[in-house]
Amino acid sequence: RTRLAHKAEQGVDLETGAIVSVTVQDASKGDTDRGSGTASRGRRPSPEVRGGARAASHRGRRNTIRAHVNRRERRIAPEPGRVAFVRQRRYLVEDVSAPGADGEATLVRLSCLDDDAQGQPLAVLWEHELDARVLDDDGWSAVARKEFDEPALFAAYLRTLSWNCVTATDPNLFQAPFRAGIRIDAYQLEPLWKALRLPRVNLFIADDVGLGKTIEAGLIARELLLRRRVDRIVVACPPAMLEQWRDEMEARFGLAFTILDRAHVTRTRRERGFAVNPWTTHSRFLVSHRLLIDETWAAGLRDWLGDFAPRSLLILDEAHNAAPSSGARYAVDSQTTRAVRDVAPRFEHRLFLSATPHNGHSNSFSALLEILDPQRFCRGVKVLEGQLDDVMVRRLKSDVREIEGGFPRRTVRQIDVENLPPDAPDLVLAEKLSAYRAERDKRLADASRSRRAAGALAAAGLQKRLLSSIEAFAKTLAVHRRGILRALEDAGAAGEVPAAALADLEAITAGVDRDAAAAEADGEESNGDPPPDSGPDGPLPDPAGRAEGTAAAPAGYDPERELAERMEAATLASSGADGSPQRAALRRELALVDEMLEIAEAHRYAPDPRIRKIVEWIDEAMCPGLASASAAPRWNDRRVIVFTEYEDTRRYLQRCLREAIARADRPDERIAVFAGATSR
Repeated sequence: RTRLAHKAEQGVDLETGAIVSVTVQDASKGDTDRGSGTASRGRRPSPEVRGGARAASHRGRRNTIRAHVNRRERRIAPEPGRVAFVRQRRYLVEDVSAPGADGEATLVRLSCLDDDAQGQPLAVLWEHELDARVLDDDGWSAVARKEFDEPALFAAYLRTLSWNCVTATDPNLFQAPFRAGIRIDAYQLEPLWKALRLPRVNLFIADDVGLGKTIEAGLIARELLLRRRVDRIVVACPPAMLEQWRDEMEARFGLAFTILDRAHVTRTRRERGFAVNPWTTHSRFLVSHRLLIDETWAAGLRDWLGDFAPRSLLILDEAHNAAPSSGARYAVDSQTTRAVRDVAPRFEHRLFLSATPHNGHSNSFSALLEILDPQRFCRGVKVLEGQLDDVMVRRLKSDVREIEGGFPRRTVRQIDVENLPPDAPDLVLAEKLSAYRAERDKRLADASRSRRAAGALAAAGLQKRLLSSIEAFAKTLAVHRRGILRALEDAGAAGEVPAAALADLEAITAGVDRDAAAAEADGEESNGDPPPDSGPDGPLPDPAGRAEGTAAAPAGYDPERELAERMEAATLASSGADGSPQRAALRRELALVDEMLEIAEAHRYAPDPRIRKIVEWIDEAMCPGLASASAAPRWNDRRVIVFTEYEDTRRYLQRCLREAIARADRPDERIAVFAGATSR
C-alpha cells in the first residue's frame, strides 16, 4: 500500500509564544520522517503535539503561517552595512559574528539610526529576536548606483542641510539671506556677521548712501527672529520713510510692521476701547522721530517696554539726528537726543543706521555712541579708532566699487560763475551781511554765552539762506527784522536761552526736516468717536509741535514757517537791549538789515547767475536751440536732477526754469517736482 509522508515544521504562536507544528503531506517520500512533532497515517500524534496544533487552529491559522515565514527569514543573518529593524527601532548593522557551532545563534552588533537614540550600540542574538528583520526599502542599496554627484552639487546639498539645521548658538551659519526675496551682495552680509558675534546687538551701520542699510538691518532683524533672540521690534525713522520701511520689510523679508500714527490710534481705540495702550496691540512697530519726542506717545512705549525688555530690538534710522548738535566741550542734548536716550536703554538690542555718523564734533559723536553702547563708550571721552571695530560698519561706494564693482563713478565738476559786475546783488548782499555780522558780534562781545550762541546761529542761518537764493534770503531777513523790532519795542522779550532750547535752535543751520510733522497729520475721521489727539484730561499735545489753538490741517505743516519761528526766537534771544548803548547798537544793526532787505526785495524774482548757468547747460546737453531764436526746440533723452535745501528756493527755481523753457516743445510736461513728504 502507498504510504503518504507527513513533513512537520515548527512555528511560533505570536500571541502566546508557544511552539506549534504545522504538518504538510509530501507524496514523494515513501516513509514517515520520525522525530519530535511528526505524525504518520495510522499513528496518533503525541498528546503534546495534538494540544499545540489544536491551540494554533483556534487562534488563527493565518498568524501561525506568518510567524512560520518570518521565522524562516530570520534564519538568514544580515550583512554588515544593511539597515535592520530590531526592537521597534532602525539600526545599522556594523558587525556580524557567525555562530561557532551548530545550535548557536549569530551575534549581530548594531548602531541606532533613530534621532532620539542616534549612535547607541546594541548587540543581539539574531535568531532569538522576535521582530528582527532586514529593511530592503532603506535606500542604501541605491547608493552610487547612478555614480557619484559632482563635488559642487554635493557641496551645495550639504550646505543646504547645514543651513536647515542651524542653531541659535552658531554665528557662522546664516538663515536670513535665504529667506529674503532679493539678491544680496556679499558686502551686505558683514553687518549680519558682526551682529551675531555680539552678546547684545549694539551695532552702528554707517554705510554710504545707496549701499543698502535698510536691507542690512532687515537681514539682522530676520536672523534674530529666526534664532528666537527677539520678539519685539521698533523702527524709528523720519516720517517720509515710514511707508518705505513697511513695504520693504514686508516684500523683502516677510515681516509685517504696523505704523503707529493717529489713524492707528483711532482704529485701536474704536476696536478695543479708549484706555488701551496702542503699543500693546502688535509686536513690530514703525514710528517717526517726532512721536518719540512727544511725551504722549513715548509714555505708552515706556509702559510697554518697562525698565528693560528682554528680546527687544530698536532700529534707529538716520541716527545722526539723535546726536547732540552742539560742538561745545560738553554736548548739549536736543529734544531728539533726550527722547532716544530715555528709550534706547530699555531695549536689549540696538541698531543705529546713518550715512553721516559724525557731525564733526567728537563730543557729539561720543555722546551718540554712548546711547548705542554705554558699556563701551562715554560722552566726553574721545573715541579711539580701534574701539569702533566691533560695533560699527562703515563702507563707502568707492571702497565697494574697487572690490566688487557695480557702482557708477561719481565725477564732480565745478562750474564757476565768473565776470560778475561789482554791483551784482549776490556780491553786494554778501558784503553787507559780513559787515552786519561784525557789528552784531561787537554788541554781543560782553553778553552771556547763550546769547552769543543764539546770535551766531541767526547769522549763520542768514548766510545759508543767501547762498541758497536771494528769494529765500529775503524771506528770512524779513523775519529777522521783525525780531529786532520786537526787541526794541519790548526789552523784556529777549531773555536767556536754556541749553535745551539752544540745541533746538541749531536747526536754523542744520535745516528743518521737510518730512517732519506733516506725515503725522490728522488721520481718518472719527465718526463720533473720541479724537485720537484727546485724552481724559483734555486735548493731547500735537505731535507736530504746534501750539494750542493752531490749526492742524493734514497738509498744513510748513517747514519754512517752522524755520522762520526759530529764526525769530534766535533773533530775540540775541537782541537784548538792556541799556542805551545796547539800544543804539541794535538800531545800527536794524539800519543794515533795512539796506539788505531793500536790495533783496528788488532782485528776489530775477534769475540769478547760477540759474543762468543751469539754463545754458540745459541748452547744451538736453534741449539744443533753447537759447537761440528757433521755434519749439525739441528735447533729447537726457535728464537732470536739481536738489534744493529750502522750499522757498525750490519754488523760485521752478518759476525761473518754467520761464526759460516756455518756447520749448511741451514745456508743461518737462518739470517734475518732489517736495515735502512723499508717498514713496
